[in-house]
Amino acid sequence: STRVEHNSLLTLGEWQEFIPAIGKWHLSAHIPSCFARYSLNFIEGAGQQDGEILETLWAEFNKISTSARAMSKAHRAEVYDDHMRDSNWKKLVGMSMC
Repeated sequence: STRVEHNSLLTLGEWQEFIPAIGKWHLSAHIPSCFARYSLNFIEGAGQQDGEILETLWAEFNKISTSARAMSKAHRAEVYDDHMRDSNWKKLVGMSMC
């Protein structure tokens, strides 16, 4: 917060304090002692959301990574875009089943 206080382009608003936390997906990669200290499970008033959705799609990208590795940068980007669109379409269509 010291950097923000001394920067004319940044403001913190009227917040009283910062509570450091680590997102659930990344928390498992930290040492065990981080869990109790930084888990959102133990922060009063913390909301839950799936804000790390891109990382959860890596498993699907891994399936095509061997093929994409040999592609040009532009072709690889198009293939990844197509797979991302397909994934989003499947989620959209599947919402009606819930």
